[in-house]
Amino acid sequence: MGTGLIGGSIGLGLRARGWHVTGRDRDGARANRALEVGALDAVGDDPDAELTFIAVPVSAIAAEAKHALDTTSGVVTDVGSVKAPVVAAVAHPRFVGGHPMAGSEQEGVDGADGGLFEGATWVLTPTTDTDADAYTRLQGVVVGLGANVVAVPPDRHDALVAVVSHLPHLTAATLMGLAADESEEHATLLRLAAGGFRDMTRVAAGSPAIWPDICVENRDAIVSSLDRLVDSLSRVRDIVADGDRDALLSALERARAARVNLPAHMARPEDLVEMRVPVPDRPGSLAEVTTLASELGVNIEDIEIVHSAEGERGVLVIVVDARQADLLRGALLARNYRPSAHPLP
Repeated sequence: MGTGLIGGSIGLGLRARGWHVTGRDRDGARANRALEVGALDAVGDDPDAELTFIAVPVSAIAAEAKHALDTTSGVVTDVGSVKAPVVAAVAHPRFVGGHPMAGSEQEGVDGADGGLFEGATWVLTPTTDTDADAYTRLQGVVVGLGANVVAVPPDRHDALVAVVSHLPHLTAATLMGLAADESEEHATLLRLAAGGFRDMTRVAAGSPAIWPDICVENRDAIVSSLDRLVDSLSRVRDIVADGDRDALLSALERARAARVNLPAHMARPEDLVEMRVPVPDRPGSLAEVTTLASELGVNIEDIEIVHSAEGERGVLVIVVDARQADLLRGALLARNYRPSAHPLP
């Protein structure tokens, strides 16, 4: 549901992988354009849909998700950048909150790209009520689009994304506004904007329309992050005002080290291990294991739930980087799980 940049990119990516994709948009012309550019096979609802992506403004997600749950028997997810209020409002085992950390300065379905999610992080927010099969089905499709799945609790997602997504956008927009104000007096200012300025403010070119909803729904986390940024900028301001070269160099070196160490690698098949974790055959176990892995910084490359014939226990089969397997195994043992790890066959 929703055929803008993200919805259109999902449609293009799924169709390229053999899926039959239907969709609709509150703007009929936009849905028809999605059909024209190949993001959809047909316009409308599909009661037989195995998977529904809700790609609408945050304030409209819950209503659309409930409609999809009522009219289909498949998995329902969303792509909104605020999760806690949405997940709480929908509260259904077949709904898995989601947030692809990908975007573009392009707008609308004409900017859609089926490869948009290649190498991107896609956050999923399972809860204790999430159906394990629904989660593993969605996770497999998202990985198939080229994304790296990270599972975190909904409220934790909102606190983190305020820092790494919402705050950067507001900062870029503010800096761009400052430059625009200055350019009214100094006409050549924006012509002097070099690569660093353009890189830092690129996200300010994104669609403004989605941001009022985001800032309302995630107000507390965003305000807290803004307060911390203001405090940090005040400290930098004092360092510069005092001419404290050592303190400035230390701050810049710390920032550089953090930037250089941002995760970027993809594990090779020979560096992966399969970990089998016996779990009670209930949704809460999957959420606990996947969110634990994310908190430890362990990327789950693949996941499957194998149900027992008796229905009381199952085995969670996850594939992780061999270098991280002992870390995750130890944490699981501490929580009374009994995992085993083996090289991929």
